[in-house]
Amino acid sequence: MGMKYLGAYLMAVIGGKESPTADDVKQILEAGGIECEQEMLDKLMERMDGKQAHELIAEGYGKFAACGGGGGGGGGGGAAAAPTTGSSSGAGGGEAKKEVKVEEEEEEEDMDFDLFG
Repeated sequence: MGMKYLGAYLMAVIGGKESPTADDVKQILEAGGIECEQEMLDKLMERMDGKQAHELIAEGYGKFAACGGGGGGGGGGGAAAAPTTGSSSGAGGGEAKKEVKVEEEEEEEDMDFDLFG
């Protein structure tokens, strides 16, 4: 079934119509410049007959939990290799390199609010 028909149906529900009619859905599609196939619209209306959109969403929401929660992202990168010095003569004429330490700020400690509570 085309998602555009279901999307238009749900837009009508959000707009305040608990049980939108085929004309309501068709009007929304045409307002968006979308051509409406009567056969697809009839199929949607047949499947939604006697059902409430919010109940179907609540019923289907539990099915999404079985899909997992998304990826955890990749692990951190490896440490950079230490630079090598090219002085083989031992004369010590090379310049000393300074290591730059980057301090990362702890942003979480500075927060005064809890996002989830």
